[in-house]
Order: sequence, then C-alpha cells, then structure tokens
Amino acid sequence: MQIPKRVLTSLLRAKRSLPYLMGAFLLLWSVSCETNDDSETVFPLTAEIFNTVDGKKVAFQGLTHSASSWSWDFGDGNTSSEQNPVHVYQDGGYYDVVFTATDASGNAITKEVKLAIDLTPYILLTGGPTAANGKTWKLDPAHSEDWFANSDADLSVFDGLKPLPTGVFGNPLGISEVYDDTFTFHFDGNYDMDLQADGGGLSNVFYQLATSGGADILAGPNAGFPFVNATFNLDADATFTFTENDNISVASVYGLPTGFVDYNDVTTLSFSGNGYVGYRDFETRAIVRNVSDTSMQLVLFVLASADFMPPNTPIPLNTHALVLTFKAVQ
Repeated sequence: MQIPKRVLTSLLRAKRSLPYLMGAFLLLWSVSCETNDDSETVFPLTAEIFNTVDGKKVAFQGLTHSASSWSWDFGDGNTSSEQNPVHVYQDGGYYDVVFTATDASGNAITKEVKLAIDLTPYILLTGGPTAANGKTWKLDPAHSEDWFANSDADLSVFDGLKPLPTGVFGNPLGISEVYDDTFTFHFDGNYDMDLQADGGGLSNVFYQLATSGGADILAGPNAGFPFVNATFNLDADATFTFTENDNISVASVYGLPTGFVDYNDVTTLSFSGNGYVGYRDFETRAIVRNVSDTSMQLVLFVLASADFMPPNTPIPLNTHALVLTFKAVQ
C-alpha cells in the first residue's frame, strides 16, 4: 500500500507527544480502510455427491461451492431440486444417479454415482428394472465348482466327477458350441435365448429320441455320455418364474416306489411352454443353488441312461443331475 503525500506531510509536522501519535495512527488506519478491497472471496463452482443407503431409502448430500441451484435425477424417473434430498426407490436394482449444480451465472457441473439398491436374488438374476435388455448368462467352461450328481435328495457325486473337467463339453464330449449359447432373464418375467448360428443347444439323446426320433441332433453323443447338441426353437413370448422357498417333487429313480424325490425350501426357475435354461431334458425346472452379481449355479436334472428306467414307467425318471455354473455376460 502506498501512503498518500498528504498523510506523510501530516506525520512530518506531528509532534512526538502521545496525542499526536494516536492521531497519526488513526489517520493511517482510516486510509487503509479506504483503500482495502472488502468484497467477499468468490470460490469456483464445485460439486460432489455423498450418499447413505438404508434398504431402499437413500439420503443424498450435494456438497457444493458457489452453487445457487441443484438438480437430481435418481435414475428411476424421479427428480429433485433440493440440495440434500432423501429418496425411496420402489424397486431394488442398479441406478445411475445424476447430480447437477448450477451457479448464478448459469455455469453447471454434473456428477454421477452408481448405486446398487436392495439386491435380492431376483434382482441379481435379471439385472433389475433399469436393465433395459435384461441380464444375460452363459455356461462357464471352468466348471471349478461343478459336478455330475445322482438325482437323489443329497445330489451326491456320481463316480467321482467333482469338479467336472474344464471345458468338458468340448473335450471329450465334442460339443463345445454349447458354451456360446446365452440365456436372458428380464425383470418383467420375459425370457429369451440365443443358440447362436447353429440354432442348437445342450440336450439329452434320450429326450431327443423320444421327441424327434433324433432328427434334431446336430452333434453327439460322445465318450459314453448322453449329451448332444440339438436344434431348438423357443416359443414366442416365453416367460419364466423365479420362486424362493419352494418345495418341488422331481421324478427320479431314487424316489421309488413313488417315483419322486422331494427338494424342500429351494429356489427354483420354471418356464412357460417349452422353455428351459442351459440344458434341455424331460425335466425343465432348475434349482438355483446360488446367484450373485457375476455367477449362478443351477441343478439341471438328467435322464442319463434308459437302463435305469423301470418297465412300464408312465413318466421318464431322472437318474442324475448336472450341477453347472453360469457366468453373467458383461
């Protein structure tokens, strides 16, 4: 700060007495106040999102500098202009939340956050209400946790086949194309599959012989197992049903004399019409052993040998089961 000439002149003429010194000090202070910029500091516009989740309720905080208005898009069709809103989602699922802060000059900053809300098994299977194309799964060739089971109540391991060899449907079974097939579950219950260019899916030779005389078989069986790749067309408008805490009875040679084995308090997938998932046989219901964001393991029942079938049996009895892992297609 440069002291004006009139102030210096006053100081030079002042006597060294206390009153004169106090007067000089007050004069300097007055000049300083006159020349100071007393306007407030203006910080640049900034914005960040913070949130706390409790079930389907989310408390949002928009931490901003220099913002005069706020806008939230919660990713489910609802919005807010509050700076720190609380929002309750109707359905669990995955939501992209967009927050926009705007200053008085019209400048804006946008921030986004991805939320996973109340992820039930059904949400994990379908991707939830925001998954416009559903969630797609395909057979995992690693088979590190998979096995070939007996169709008894415990799904006991058959002949030491746990885990299954990596890529077993390719080598030795010779139908590796089944690893390319995809199965898509939609939140609204619709279902579709893509059996790729050959139009064939994993199936059972005995089922194929009984239903088409074997005309639909494209490849297989090999290595003494009944698995084949066979053509298939899913009914239009196919749907699925996902049921938790279900009790089902499955036709099985291990259920004689009644012919059924009970599986209680299990999660199941069932399908309309001719639908199935992963593997086509007489029994199209699947037991869901577990499901996560990236993988699920299913129990798929198998009629592995006609030799097990008692004479004059009115329905096919399952002899085994495939316990197979599917991975989510990203």
